[in-house]
Amino acid sequence: MSSKIVSLPPQLTSGQVRPPSQIAFNRQELGQILSVYGRMVSQGHWKDYALDFLKDKAVFSVYRKASEYPLYRIEKVPGLRQKQGQFSVIAPGGLIMKRGHELASVLKVFDRKRFQVK
Repeated sequence: MSSKIVSLPPQLTSGQVRPPSQIAFNRQELGQILSVYGRMVSQGHWKDYALDFLKDKAVFSVYRKASEYPLYRIEKVPGLRQKQGQFSVIAPGGLIMKRGHELASVLKVFDRKRFQVK
């Protein structure tokens, strides 16, 4: 019979907070994103979405059809909070359309005037 040594995570002292194992959107942020998503679905631009909660970022991907690549990605990367801002909207080719500290200002890239069908 062999024994296996397992290392335990370090114990936290009082006052220390364990970093989250994954990043997620909070309720207010998700509400803002879903508001824009609902408006774009009602106009017929978007059809589906996906949520990914990773170790370093949270991603809300928007699809025109379920089988395609994401049309847009709304990302939250807390590691960029002190730099360019933790929120960004990314186009299919990887182009960052808008980045900022406030989600509401970043979501203005989906302004009603830009997505009117003519």
